[in-house]
Amino acid sequence: MISDEIASFALEGKLALVTGASSGIGRHLAGVLARAGASVVLAARREPVVTEEAGRLNEQGGKAAGIAMDVTQAESIDAAFEQIRSSLGRYPDILVNCAGVALLKPFLEQTVEELDAVIGTNLRGAFLVAQRAARCMADQGGGSIVNVASTAGLRPGGMLSSYGATKAGLIHLSKVMAYELARKNVRVNALCPGNIETQMHREFEDAGFAQALLKRIPQRRFGQCSDLAGATLLLASDAGAYMTGTVLTVDGGQIVNSI
Repeated sequence: MISDEIASFALEGKLALVTGASSGIGRHLAGVLARAGASVVLAARREPVVTEEAGRLNEQGGKAAGIAMDVTQAESIDAAFEQIRSSLGRYPDILVNCAGVALLKPFLEQTVEELDAVIGTNLRGAFLVAQRAARCMADQGGGSIVNVASTAGLRPGGMLSSYGATKAGLIHLSKVMAYELARKNVRVNALCPGNIETQMHREFEDAGFAQALLKRIPQRRFGQCSDLAGATLLLASDAGAYMTGTVLTVDGGQIVNSI
């Protein structure tokens, strides 16, 4: 017999929105939420890609749909939320805020345009989507927001000045949101993956950093997207009902490695 504590991880009856769902961590977590019973909306600029992925999840017995959303454009965010409400009857109960870009470049060589692009997606974009979702959740009686940050926002890493700065900002934003929204029954937590093997991570491998990074991870392996499933379900579901303002790392112990 399944205990109430275990059953609380299930997401039947919940509507989840995942941004950055066209690839990598976002695409994988959309599948995790669908398999846990949630109806999932996959959002990204590449609408054909998320629509195709949603179709694959539906073929596997899930409930999913794909929509276009450019997190750098407030109008696109508003249009996507209204599309969700008109087609599904309500706004999301869960947001996994995963859209992000990385720039692997020395601090002294970064241009203003590159900096603006990273900030525009990773911090400004995350802020706008979270704000829109929080307003809707507050009106609906509550919800859960999972901002996907990074351990790069908790400790410095070479070549990652703009990326790390935006993720640090997102972590702090999550804490402030959690404080302000607690009495509106909206929980906000930050999920901080370490080195997860995605296309973004392969850029580190191409730059020759992979082996040096591996030596800094106590478990001596890079993470897989599947390693993020449990933490995401905990934060998104009622199993984490007393968790808000949490910064949860999933990094093989890298953040606690000695100097």
